[in-house]
Amino acid sequence: MTLALSHRKWLISLVFLLGTCITSWAQSDTLVLNKDTAFIEGTQVEFVKEKKPHSPHKASFYAAILPGMGQIYNKKYWKLPILYGGIGATGYAIHFNSKYYKKYRSAYRDFIIQDPGNKSYLEFIPPGLTEADVVGGTYESWFEDALERKKQYYKRYRDLSYFIMVGVYIIQIVDAAVDAHFYNFSISDDLSMRVNPTIMESSRGDYGGVGIQLNFKF
Repeated sequence: MTLALSHRKWLISLVFLLGTCITSWAQSDTLVLNKDTAFIEGTQVEFVKEKKPHSPHKASFYAAILPGMGQIYNKKYWKLPILYGGIGATGYAIHFNSKYYKKYRSAYRDFIIQDPGNKSYLEFIPPGLTEADVVGGTYESWFEDALERKKQYYKRYRDLSYFIMVGVYIIQIVDAAVDAHFYNFSISDDLSMRVNPTIMESSRGDYGGVGIQLNFKF
């Protein structure tokens, strides 16, 4: 009875010892992770967060949503005044040409119809001429041609202004994509070549002397 009890105590002690060793071994292999560090077997290891690649697709998408957003994404802030200056100038050209195209279109229509209630063409009669001179008078044919030419002139430049606006929109998308492609590409200042004088040691069958040494640094 005493022997069995002694064996039982020895077995319990052995199990307890094995459990302690297993727990200790498991803890020694456990990683305790923080935001930027980890501890492996008591040694602190620092992790470097990998930077997300600069995406040309994102730059193009942002530029397509709102002109200038692609340049902001690429941190090319100096391009924004140029971009919005071009957009503003083109927008003004569209407004200006559209305004006078509508004016001359109405004037030409009213002159052709000759409706007494609609005489918008009167504001375009040159100084020194009267309504009688251009309506049934000597300058009627000339005035009609002048109104038509002006109408076509402003229509043409209005359409051209729209094309320029579309061109500016497309160019700023392409510009954002190209800048994003070269965002992480840099030419280091370490790329250089140095020319230094050097003394050449004499060797068998040859003489020493002074020479030039080229050093390339990459």
